[in-house]
Amino acid sequence: MRKLILYILIFIFICFFIPILFTKKMPKTEETITTPSEDNTIQDQTVEAKINEYNYQDYSTIKLLHTKTGEIEEVNLDEYLCNVVSAEMPADYNIEALKAQAIVARTYTIYTIIHNANKHEGANICDSSSCCQAWISKEDRLNRWEESKREENWNKIVQCVNETIGQIITYNDEPINAFFHASSGGTTEIPLNVWGGSGYPYLQVVETAGEEGYSQYSSQVVLTKEELLAKLKEKYQDIEINFDQENAIQIIENTESGRVRTIKFGNKNLSGVETRTILGLKSANFTYRIDNDNIIFDVIRIWTWSWNESNRS
Repeated sequence: MRKLILYILIFIFICFFIPILFTKKMPKTEETITTPSEDNTIQDQTVEAKINEYNYQDYSTIKLLHTKTGEIEEVNLDEYLCNVVSAEMPADYNIEALKAQAIVARTYTIYTIIHNANKHEGANICDSSSCCQAWISKEDRLNRWEESKREENWNKIVQCVNETIGQIITYNDEPINAFFHASSGGTTEIPLNVWGGSGYPYLQVVETAGEEGYSQYSSQVVLTKEELLAKLKEKYQDIEINFDQENAIQIIENTESGRVRTIKFGNKNLSGVETRTILGLKSANFTYRIDNDNIIFDVIRIWTWSWNESNRS
């Protein structure tokens, strides 16, 4: 009987304790975070140890070009961001949305300083939304708000910038080209389909939600057949469209996100982005229909990036 008990104890030890002795301890998952140090240097850290440093101190002040006057003003980066955020997003938005806007705007600014150094002679960035990102002076911003809301709104903007000081978005330890938009029309687009080139690996097609209440979510452009042909001939004099043919106009291909990649007008194939520019559409996310003498383009507004207007999709 004693031997039987002993054998059972040995069996339990072998089954349960021996594997534990030889099991390797799994490493802890490290989470990368970006935080400012006391001297305003951004540090990419993990929960356990510092990985590398990002020298935020180099960009604590920037040179801002005021496009209307041609004046170049040296300003503190985060003070500048208060003016940007208050111009780009309504102050009554959720504080977390405003913080996200501050981080994106800071990232966009630093990327522009590093990669577009010669974009504005003598300046790092300008105050025009059609070129860089929107900017409004504190005085003008306050005057556009209701008097009873002015102090509260401005303090909220300052709070969202201060609580994200030093935080930027990086890819491979470098600031990303942080395009941002008001509405994506339900799906974002990869830059390759808009501007060509090699694209940005960190900007991909993703579905978005909650944009249905956006006041400029959709639009419509109506052109007569004559007006359409005249606009196209401004760019392509040899273009011909026989509207008696069934496929006089035809969408040949769409992108993965549903935007028009290629459309045929008579004897010419145009990209959706080029068509958008020529016809004054707000997006390459459009459909068309022919109604007697009219060509109707139904458009969903997308990708209103803070970027040169001619480059927006």
